[in-house]
Amino acid sequence: MDHRTGLAPEVESILEAARGRSGGERVSVDARPFPDAVEAAEADGRVPVIAEVKPTSPTTDGRRVDDPAELAEAMVAGGASAISVLTEPTHFGGSPEALTAVREAVDVPVLRKDFVLEETGMDVVEADLLLLIARFVDDLGDLVAAARERGFQALVEVHDADELEDALEAGADVVGVNNRDLAELEVDLETFERVAPEVPEHVTVIAESGIASPADVRRMRAAGADALLVGSAIMDHGGEGDVEANTRELTRAETQI
Repeated sequence: MDHRTGLAPEVESILEAARGRSGGERVSVDARPFPDAVEAAEADGRVPVIAEVKPTSPTTDGRRVDDPAELAEAMVAGGASAISVLTEPTHFGGSPEALTAVREAVDVPVLRKDFVLEETGMDVVEADLLLLIARFVDDLGDLVAAARERGFQALVEVHDADELEDALEAGADVVGVNNRDLAELEVDLETFERVAPEVPEHVTVIAESGIASPADVRRMRAAGADALLVGSAIMDHGGEGDVEANTRELTRAETQI
């Protein structure tokens, strides 16, 4: 099924830029296990949060120019179970070099967040998890297998039940449900609440986008989220907010009611 219709112009621009980028020599990685990080957070009474180093994006105002490694260290100090790093340069201000610096600075799993459309796009930088967006790729099963052959843990992102079915058929065992509709770039937390019940119990499910407060964290957890991916609420693009404190507020959301 082709889900790539009616995309927002910003998304079309991102995909066009992604088609012009490719990797180099084959990357192989000894990944830090994401399920272990989730279990460790739960045992410590923390909400498992993937905190995102995202200098900017088409849906945020402003830009943060802090050192990515220092930001990641602050996020981990605030309780983050994993770190997501944007490597898309044109629209998000990311880079492979930023991810490498982050992965050297922290001991938690690091997700490479980018728009990987084909296998050659994997061979850019070592990471522990690799994002694959179901809506944008052909032969999803082949890409999931190719990621695993390199040692990556594949995080397959979906937005609706059809994409979830594609992800499960591809063998995904970590699924992210994006609350942001990439056709209109609108966010609706009910998206996760609709899709999550269809995710099998053995699959780790992550709530993505639109999580801005402890109340949102609790809402997503009540709907079945094993972990949450949070960027803008932690980065606070409009100013120079305290990244460590912002992270801690979310990771401790279930103990500070």
